Amino acid sequence: MRAFKEAAGQPRYDPWERAEAWRYTGTFSRFNRFKGSLPGLGTATVAFAGYCVYEHFFMQDEHHGEAHH
Repeated sequence: MRAFKEAAGQPRYDPWERAEAWRYTGTFSRFNRFKGSLPGLGTATVAFAGYCVYEHFFMQDEHHGEAHH
């Protein structure tokens, strides 16, 4: 049984290892593939948060407390 498990495991030498290595390094790494998937999301999030803070502290609600008929 031990010989069967050793034979069924990872091969010691993978002839395609060098040919496939480029897919997971450099510009094709997982981080670099998804880095540009949502361009401008960080800038838009900061701008929206800044606007919400400005609106909360500096803009006055004109109709606050009035009864509408």
